[in-house]
Amino acid sequence: MPTTIATAQAITFGKTILPIKRVETFSAEEWEQFVEEWLDVKEKDYLEIELLGGAGDMGRDVAAYVSDNKKPGYTWDCYQCKHYDRPIMPTQVYVEIGKIIYYTSIGHFPVPRKYYFVAPKGCGTSLSNLLKNAGRLRHEVKKNWLQYCENEIISKKSITLDTALSAYIDAFDFTIFEKIAVKVIIEEHTAHANHLSWFGGGLPERTEITEGMLPAAIAASESMYVSQLLLAYGSEKAMEFKDTASLTDPYGSHFKRARLNFHYAEQLRNLYRDSLPTGTFEKFQEEIYDGVVNVYEATHTNGYEKVKAVENQAVIVTIASNPLKDVSVQKDKLGICHQLCNEEKLKWIVN
Repeated sequence: MPTTIATAQAITFGKTILPIKRVETFSAEEWEQFVEEWLDVKEKDYLEIELLGGAGDMGRDVAAYVSDNKKPGYTWDCYQCKHYDRPIMPTQVYVEIGKIIYYTSIGHFPVPRKYYFVAPKGCGTSLSNLLKNAGRLRHEVKKNWLQYCENEIISKKSITLDTALSAYIDAFDFTIFEKIAVKVIIEEHTAHANHLSWFGGGLPERTEITEGMLPAAIAASESMYVSQLLLAYGSEKAMEFKDTASLTDPYGSHFKRARLNFHYAEQLRNLYRDSLPTGTFEKFQEEIYDGVVNVYEATHTNGYEKVKAVENQAVIVTIASNPLKDVSVQKDKLGICHQLCNEEKLKWIVN
């Protein structure tokens, strides 16, 4: 067997656990939350996702609405989450099927378009075979009603299989009951911003930016920090710089570095936006702000001296826990100073 390299990460965290195995360690509540997040990714298929799991869910752990659920006869799909230490068996789902049958029979909600069983260990052979044969599944539900459904659907009330309910079951479309493989759920969940929070795996690599790659023209989205830099340079030189083309060194060379750094920070913001939980970059920005604000508020001889003092402080700010710290470079910290200026959280010159 080939010898693997013992990296620092491997020594610290041990062997990587595959996502298909990690979901087996989830709690029942975490599994429901994970399934809800997965359905959020399928926004093109559904109008709204609602997590209903818990006591009184009436057989609906996660409801995915295709149409407005405030209107009668709405269309929806039901996702029943089961988190057991082994594949689920028919005896573990008869009552869930019974709930859907009973509550739709009394008009509590419409019959779902599809009813999916989702479980980390999947469905066992017996249940899988039943789900492929609607007629046999109907027969088994009726056969097992007394044992698994009659006294379990509603607490302290028996739901007997009387003539009316039996006829309703006979007419019920049992082809709506299906299963979904956990590997499909995990693969599609990779599009969710929380995926790395669940499974890890690291962030994608970044591309180095050079000055020649920047747009020649200053974009409107850059106007605030650029105008502030022009004011800062002018405050030291005791003159007015109307545009970046009129800058002489050291201001011209500083501006080129500042603009490059700004674009690095913008790349950091945009590249990982869909890979991390909402607000991750903003928290990174906040840590830089907290690290430089005392220097920013100190007295400086002119605006340019303030810019340099804040930049010098930014590069020594330690980011303790934000996941972006592992993919950020010094240029990002410098660039964030100008992002903060662009967002008017910092100002080198107050008019």
